[in-house]
Amino acid sequence: MRNNYAVPFRRAATAMLASVLLAGAGHALAQEYPSRPVKLIVPFAAGGPADVYGRAVAQRLQDVLKQSFVVENRPGAGSLIGTEAVAKSAPDGYTLLLMSNTHTVNESLFASKPYELMRDFAPVAPINYSDLVLVTRPTLEAGTTADLLNMAKAKPGDLSYASSGPGTPYHMAGELFKAMAGINILHIPYKGSSGARTDVLSGQVDMMFDAVPTMVVFVRSGRVKALATTGKTRSQVLPNVPTMAESGVPDYEAVIWLGLLAPKGTPAAIVNRLNEEVGKMASDPQVVQAWAKQGATPMKMSPDAFSKYMQDDIAKWARIVKISGAKADR
Repeated sequence: MRNNYAVPFRRAATAMLASVLLAGAGHALAQEYPSRPVKLIVPFAAGGPADVYGRAVAQRLQDVLKQSFVVENRPGAGSLIGTEAVAKSAPDGYTLLLMSNTHTVNESLFASKPYELMRDFAPVAPINYSDLVLVTRPTLEAGTTADLLNMAKAKPGDLSYASSGPGTPYHMAGELFKAMAGINILHIPYKGSSGARTDVLSGQVDMMFDAVPTMVVFVRSGRVKALATTGKTRSQVLPNVPTMAESGVPDYEAVIWLGLLAPKGTPAAIVNRLNEEVGKMASDPQVVQAWAKQGATPMKMSPDAFSKYMQDDIAKWARIVKISGAKADR
């Protein structure tokens, strides 16, 4: 007599065995990874927060995973050059991308790109976020944001601001400032934040928005004047500097945040292993304390939560790009 339950039972057993074997294979893959050096591409110039914190993450992963994590800077075209290189890399966990919210801005800022962020990359983990600070050259005759606004309105287009390139947080902070304050100041894009910073320090450019961790040393030494920070509350490392909202631009907020991506198709076991280790770093009391002193706050999310965070940020900046009229002037 034929057993009507035999075939479905065998199918279910086979499916269960396959899932067990796949889970075991994924676990083994995660345990074996990495078996050779890993390349972390930073699509920004050396010296900026992405480079600094990218190297910190690479060193941490190298220490805990017992394999070399080599940082390679590939700046240019508002991060497009280095990002495209990672998008075209093998999805095996041995080429990773250090991203910032430059990448979520670029999804709407550039009409065409050689990649799409959510199509071509697997979100791994966020790293941290920092407020920005609006600074001016020391010789600029503006002691407050109100003074700066008056100067800009009196002579539209005369003042200039530097950024590390199109789509970067520094560029978009400046465009948001222009749109919300109703002023016209000239955008001067550089290939990296170091060049932009150098020209503000030397007085070649009037101002820039820069990450607090990078600029705080120059503020404290008096080499630039800090007019306002860009968070909802005052920065703990620059407590005497008012927020932009306190300075006459209500509801203004802009930050820089960093994260880790892998090419789409990278095995979930590897993505989860990297997420776990970066998350442990974000929870390390010594790291939290050290970054707080620099003005940076660690972020911790699962790969799925980070994916949702990125999608929301893409939508947010699409609205701001449209409102501000920002252009990808490469």
